[in-house]
Amino acid sequence: MARRPRVLVPNMPVHVVQRGNNRQACFFRDKDYAVYLKKLKECAEKFNVRVHCYVLMTNHVHLLLQASDYEGISHVMQSLGRYYVRYINTTYNRTGTLWEGRFKSSLVNTDEYLLQVYQYIELNPVRANMVDHPKDYTWSSYHANGGDKNIAMIEPHPLYLSLGVDSASRKLAYNRLLDNSLSNEILNKIRLSINKSRVLGDDKFVKQISAKLERFAGYLEHGGDRRSEEFKEWFQRI
Repeated sequence: MARRPRVLVPNMPVHVVQRGNNRQACFFRDKDYAVYLKKLKECAEKFNVRVHCYVLMTNHVHLLLQASDYEGISHVMQSLGRYYVRYINTTYNRTGTLWEGRFKSSLVNTDEYLLQVYQYIELNPVRANMVDHPKDYTWSSYHANGGDKNIAMIEPHPLYLSLGVDSASRKLAYNRLLDNSLSNEILNKIRLSINKSRVLGDDKFVKQISAKLERFAGYLEHGGDRRSEEFKEWFQRI
């Protein structure tokens, strides 16, 4: 079966997830995390991709990226992925794959979900019961977005910047957001969208992106494709 093309649109944020093969570890010591982040910064600069937030977990990564063209994010992930696999195989005298197939990606409706994806990503270690607060987890962009550290790679999204008139007020407002747990409904929507590599947004937003790309960019909860009656009815009623 042919792979469905990714839903990537210039100048729109994309939630990216890449997992270790068979959910196995892809980071083994502190240096590995540091190497990954250094290469991510280099690749993002090379392909003109903005990094809004990230978290590196033991066996997977979450990134929130935004590219100026259709190919930037794919170029970043391919270049970064190949480099990091070579690094791990050389460092630990291993062979074979490290990643579980292609990375997954979900285009995010900025107004509706962007800050919730920020929360979803940076609260990942808390949901995994690894720490009590994101400030206690080293390998996260929380330290730039909500803490007192400057991470040169992080470029705040305009919606994040709108949280306050200066850095201190923005971080205060952002931490207040993090204090409020995401609902199960939001968590499920984010997870479903990323697992299916589809758009995270309401029907109107999905239709706008589908029209722009001239193909269906959402997902049908009960299956179906562009030729199905279910899809045709859905598209006509929006």
